Amino acid sequence: MTIFRFFSPFFILFFTQTGYVQSFTGTYGINYGRIANNIPSPDEVVTLLRAAKIRNVRIYDADHSVLQAFSGTGLEIVVGLPNGQLQNMSSNADHALSWVKENVQSFLPGTRIRGIAVGNEVLGGDDFSMWGVLLGAVKNIYTATKKLHLDKLVQISTAHSFAVFANSYPPSSCKFSDNVNQYMKPLLEFLQQIGSPFCLNAYPFLAYASDPEHIDINYALFEPTEGIYDPTYRLHYDNMLDAQIDAAYAALENAGFHKMEVIVTETGWASNGDQSEAGANVTNARTYNYNLRKRLAKRKGTPHRPKNVVKAYIFALFNENDKPGHSSEKNYGLFKADGSISYNIGFHGLSAGHSSLLSLKNIYTQGLSWSYSMVFSLSSLIVLIWWS
Repeated sequence: MTIFRFFSPFFILFFTQTGYVQSFTGTYGINYGRIANNIPSPDEVVTLLRAAKIRNVRIYDADHSVLQAFSGTGLEIVVGLPNGQLQNMSSNADHALSWVKENVQSFLPGTRIRGIAVGNEVLGGDDFSMWGVLLGAVKNIYTATKKLHLDKLVQISTAHSFAVFANSYPPSSCKFSDNVNQYMKPLLEFLQQIGSPFCLNAYPFLAYASDPEHIDINYALFEPTEGIYDPTYRLHYDNMLDAQIDAAYAALENAGFHKMEVIVTETGWASNGDQSEAGANVTNARTYNYNLRKRLAKRKGTPHRPKNVVKAYIFALFNENDKPGHSSEKNYGLFKADGSISYNIGFHGLSAGHSSLLSLKNIYTQGLSWSYSMVFSLSSLIVLIWWS
């Protein structure tokens, strides 16, 4: 349906000022997780994303049905190499080359694949066997893109959780954990060499839920609050996300990487959770995501890095009913499984309380009705001109 083709179909390259590829356009993106048995099809997801005018998308694999559905849409996507494939990609460069050919090159230029996320939250994670193979996998995937002349188009990265840090409060004190540092430093050296950012999964929700007695929920939700003061930086923070991002910058600086950009690859707030998960409710989820959207729209940096505009991918597009773990894991979605909104944060064409009118089917129907009206009007105009 051309009615929803908001973006140009032409193939455009984006570069940073240093000449490296940039995988993020604007400041707002979303993670499209699919650990569920009841979410819309990829074709329907395209319609939903266009209606919401969300252009930047991350997935956690390279599912071909998703990549095919995104072809010709103008949506920009970062594909994922799952943790389970890191060992294979690290030990065999030919396998890495084949993976990039099959899952990236074969879909270009129709599908705008702008990045490959190699693993997710590997360092600091429970599977220590993955720590030592991450860098090899990153290098082999990058080498594969270079051999295929895609290195100026597709950015290579890997995302980290706060488990890689020894301390993050106040932000200026943040450093990488000693056990992580031996793996992190060579990884950062390579990422700096190829012009990739430091990708951070940052969740004020998780910080608050772990210590609700000592953390002001308004500080976590971007609501009015006294905030915190960092005596080393001599800076005031009025929200936790900015502080978390600057903590990552501090760790990078301490490790000798003063120019590397930090991009938030996951952040969100659960709309439901277990009794032990403080703050997991619809009101807080709406408040966080609504205020976050406003904050990103300002296109400004953090107190410590005011010139580095904050960019973030929201977690997540849908509630995912098959995700394991705490109940919160199933309830991060901005949208419900039927395509209606979980709560209203101001997306165009979507309104809380009218879920039955906002199903994907109705979005299609409204679009088709508008298309037919336009065709009829144009046809009538042509007939009038002809007879005149």
